[in-house]
Amino acid sequence: MTASQHTIAGTVITMPVQIRKATQHMAMFSVDAEAAQALIDYSGLQVCRYLPGRAVAVLMLMHYVDGDLGQYYEFGTSIMVNQPGSDASGPGALRSAGAFIHHLPVDQEFTLEAGTKIWGYPKVMADFTIRDDRHFTFDLRVDGQFAVGMDFRRGLPIRLTPRHQEQRSYSHRDGVTRETRFEHTLDGVRTRFGGVRVRLGDHPYAKELASLGLPKRAMLSSSADHVRMTFGDAQEIS
Repeated sequence: MTASQHTIAGTVITMPVQIRKATQHMAMFSVDAEAAQALIDYSGLQVCRYLPGRAVAVLMLMHYVDGDLGQYYEFGTSIMVNQPGSDASGPGALRSAGAFIHHLPVDQEFTLEAGTKIWGYPKVMADFTIRDDRHFTFDLRVDGQFAVGMDFRRGLPIRLTPRHQEQRSYSHRDGVTRETRFEHTLDGVRTRFGGVRVRLGDHPYAKELASLGLPKRAMLSSSADHVRMTFGDAQEIS
């Protein structure tokens, strides 16, 4: 079967997209399920209620160092959701849940065009300030306005998930909800319970995060020194 191709800014991208090296900083939060559902109701998807009345929100900063879309920073806000047609609940439901991506600011135009055209991701241009000395810290500004910052404490060399995983993400753009399957391999993982401070600004993104009860203590935070990823084409589901 011939691999699909997409032309982005005059460059032909052959699927699947390969990310050969990236770094990751991530935090997971337990949030009110009704508030999370209200935030992503436009998608037609249902949040995964891993406990009665509770859902999971994930805030993640990626630095793509070597990949088919170039080098860039990306910040994602996602809510864990059930697969379409599923009403699974309870802690075990998270194993089959996917991540609905609600925010995805980036700092490079090429990946913005690729992300919106190929996968329907909600990418917008943003500015990132990164500090990596005693602690890893970043600030995100969108439209010149401070949106969110995160300060990570260094974790311990503990892995709570498999090194290699197959997962799915969901996006909604122009009235269409899409599913994208991807694989990732994480090395150099460090984890701790809590371990991150969230700072909210005045941008509308910050107000949406506040609607989920942030800032608050994270369930856990983690970092990975070497991430490899493979992304397939998006599939329309509604």
